[in-house]
Amino acid sequence: MNSLGICATTGLFIASLSTLAHAAKLEDVAPYPKAETGFTRQVIHLPKQDQEEDFKVEILAGKTLEVDCNRQRLGGVLDEKNLQGWGYPFYRLEKVSGPMSTMMACPPGSQKKRAFVPVVGDGFMLRYNSKLPVVVYAPSDVEVRYRIWSASDKVGTALQE
Repeated sequence: MNSLGICATTGLFIASLSTLAHAAKLEDVAPYPKAETGFTRQVIHLPKQDQEEDFKVEILAGKTLEVDCNRQRLGGVLDEKNLQGWGYPFYRLEKVSGPMSTMMACPPGSQKKRAFVPVVGDGFMLRYNSKLPVVVYAPSDVEVRYRIWSASDKVGTALQE
């Protein structure tokens, strides 16, 4: 087979892997480990974008808690791990601390309500890659949500000072 044939075959193989990642179950993509006791494995399948380098994925891990008028946050670090032998990333939220809160006096008559309280810390903004699922291992009482960010078309120029 000539080099052009090898390149074409390699390209078809990579394209089929990309399609597999979108259509298949997680176990069909790669052997991601099962969640350990006390943890859940939560998976995000991102839609394909034309210019994926213009996008980021923000992981919003958190808990629904009873809150007052103050701003509530949980603390934690989302660590990136590597699927041994595959090179695919996955993420682990080992420990969640808090909640932490501002300490403002709430207005008279204000009521508590249930609201999603996010974990803030390092590692929650990820590169966008629709070819692989985003796999997050989190404590069982933590829900994983996500938000997709996109770059503006407007580009500024720095001034020389």
